[in-house]
Amino acid sequence: MAREGNPVHRSILPPQELLDDLCSRFVLNAPEEELQSFERILFLVEQAHWFYEDNTMEKNSNMKPLSLREFASLMFQSCAALRPYIAHIDDIYKDFTTYKTSVPVTGAIILDLSHERCLLVKGWKVGASWSFPRGKKSKDEEDHHCATREVWEETGFDVSKLLKLDDYLEVVIGQQRIRLYIISGVSNDTVFAPKTKREISEIKWHMVDELPMASTEMSLLNRGPTGVKYFMVWPFVRPLRAWISKQIPTRGCKDDSSIKDTVVPVAAEVPGKSFRDFKFDLVEILQILEENLC
Repeated sequence: MAREGNPVHRSILPPQELLDDLCSRFVLNAPEEELQSFERILFLVEQAHWFYEDNTMEKNSNMKPLSLREFASLMFQSCAALRPYIAHIDDIYKDFTTYKTSVPVTGAIILDLSHERCLLVKGWKVGASWSFPRGKKSKDEEDHHCATREVWEETGFDVSKLLKLDDYLEVVIGQQRIRLYIISGVSNDTVFAPKTKREISEIKWHMVDELPMASTEMSLLNRGPTGVKYFMVWPFVRPLRAWISKQIPTRGCKDDSSIKDTVVPVAAEVPGKSFRDFKFDLVEILQILEENLC
């Protein structure tokens, strides 16, 4: 006799039909210049992964959550153009993550009318930290255009009319350049809401005086005086305070609106030196791979 009760929900892998569709939509039909190296192809696979998380999994709760590494492996197995290189997926993915850490990042430090508060966003994953809205530049994208796009995606706020090309702070960490434009004079009553799914869980004003000014662990991830966890914030705090101090004569306009610690909840929810000359030529690629593995 069968036992009664709640049905068992098992996570299932994306079917071949779906993988074929994602491969065709995001990889095979991409512009030719995007298919010239494995790092560019992995960016396309990453976009397909986002689509899988934001759309497929949302419509089918039984679909298995996959890390980008797991998803990339499935894509290489299912896509005929990528299948010849599946044996080297570990090296390809390692090169990709290394490349990502060198891609320039731009974003914005949004200040309120009093210059006492700045806007930070919190990532989606459990244990995520607070950071300035920012993201990686697309190929040939101007810094200020990237900043405008990333801030819009993460906060729903258009900074294009407030952005001044010369008002920015910039640091270089390792091989990565990070530029944040200073956007001042934004009302505390501004409504913020992310435009992307499963990326930003909260958006909130933070007191500039409470941000960490140094990392005792020499890490980009650290906690401030209040115990709040931040990521890639402290390198900008000291120069930000210096910038604000120069604006004191113009800080007479105080925002008297009530300050609410309003959090915006979001509904449920790294250069690769190898393979630079990649084209879909199995003999050539395997030769390059053998040379790199020696």
